[in-house]
Amino acid sequence: MNDTVSQDSINKALWSACDTFRGTISADTYKDFILTMLFLKYISDVWQDHYDGYKAEYGDEPELIEEMMKNERFVLPQGSSFYTLYASRHEPGNGERIDQALHALEEANGTKLKDAGKSVFQDISFNTDRLGEEKQKNTILRDLLEDFAKPELNLKPSRVGSLDIIGNAYEYLIKNFAASGGQKAGEFYTPPEVSELIATLLDPQPGDSICDPACGSASLLMKCAAKITSNHDSKSYALYGQESIGSTWSLAKMNMFLHGEDNHKIEWGDTIRNPKLLDKNGDLMLFDVVTANPPFSLDKWGHGDAENDTFGRFKRGVPPKTKGDYAFILHMIETLKPGSSSKLGGRMGVVVPHGVLFRGSSEGRIRQQLIEENLLDTVIGLPEKLFYGTGIPAAILLFKKKKTDHKVLFIDASREFKSGKNQNLLSEENIAKIVETYTARANVDKYAYLASLEEIKENDYNLNIPRYVDTFEEEEEIDLMTVRAEREQLKKQLLELEAEMAGYLSELGYE
Repeated sequence: MNDTVSQDSINKALWSACDTFRGTISADTYKDFILTMLFLKYISDVWQDHYDGYKAEYGDEPELIEEMMKNERFVLPQGSSFYTLYASRHEPGNGERIDQALHALEEANGTKLKDAGKSVFQDISFNTDRLGEEKQKNTILRDLLEDFAKPELNLKPSRVGSLDIIGNAYEYLIKNFAASGGQKAGEFYTPPEVSELIATLLDPQPGDSICDPACGSASLLMKCAAKITSNHDSKSYALYGQESIGSTWSLAKMNMFLHGEDNHKIEWGDTIRNPKLLDKNGDLMLFDVVTANPPFSLDKWGHGDAENDTFGRFKRGVPPKTKGDYAFILHMIETLKPGSSSKLGGRMGVVVPHGVLFRGSSEGRIRQQLIEENLLDTVIGLPEKLFYGTGIPAAILLFKKKKTDHKVLFIDASREFKSGKNQNLLSEENIAKIVETYTARANVDKYAYLASLEEIKENDYNLNIPRYVDTFEEEEEIDLMTVRAEREQLKKQLLELEAEMAGYLSELGYE
């Protein structure tokens, strides 16, 4: 099948494949099956496409072709191909066969699908009782294999062309799962418009190291990478991340692979309790760009061990026991390169709930120190209902190790958005206005204010945006004489209409 393919047709076929699971298990569960099967189908199609190409070029020379195939990005062991599984779909044991194929795939590809003993498919099993008893499970998985064998999901490079179409399809699925995922959705996905905004503001450069310590499915990391590619036509960068939820870490690893991002290191573990991105001396690695959308006000974030933190992340104070927002902020600050280490200096963007801007006690003291150290650069208020799993408005905090002034820019972008069915969106115009205002770094009436550190100090280091950006709109003064004249005119028109109506009724014989 060599017909042209569209992103939309692939996306629709993938979303339709979810019908196999609907009514049997929740979307939060079956997303792992769909995304894993997409991964397996894609690498099987790439492998088969390249094999067929060599066969057409060299003829029926299996040993020569096998040697050529050793140069592939990955190894596809015999029996692990999607097509082998599809051929056996009517036989019992589909779940067990798929799991065995995934295990063999991991073993054959070493560190590409493993990390410090943790395997990408470790938390994903198709041979699970969650799909029902054996007969039902076998039928569901047969249907799934048939869904992915449809012509629309022929993902061979000779058909789809660019690798991006596969990565985009993966992102499409993750976005749709997040939109229907309820409270847990925010654990693995940041809306693409917000990722786009943050990546644009941070302006990653060729040669930069970029880290997300709460990376979820890695969409924010890859937005930053895409900026370097699109703005500078360069793939010179390194991506780092850490994710605490095993199945989400797996999504990130597969996402990286499907986007062709080989220069990455994604660790599995709790960033606050057990940071894994360390240098050869066992110290925290330092990065040019650090960005994250960490869990909002995380309870039980590791308060008990914070005072004795061996990395010195909480020297400015220990965040409250039931709110981990500043734990992530302080960790991120400590992983920024110093101002002189790179052209732009270490810079950071983090999504936070508004409470981070004004809550007192230990958070207030931490906030004061960060401001007095002149690390805080910009505060951006976002609209409500942007993020999956919560309707509350959030803010973006931008920090820099190499600031050129002693001021903080406040931007109130909370009232400018595009309304969606269940979710608000940032339009291209909304994003462009924020970026333009950030770049100009000047006051904009009812939208932005550049505050001095002295002004912030006078406000007791409270960063609540309305204290700095006055969005009050005076109500238009009512002219009572004009209103009275309009009322009299309306009364006159009503009398005329009633007289006209009476005439019509009279003509019809109604008195």
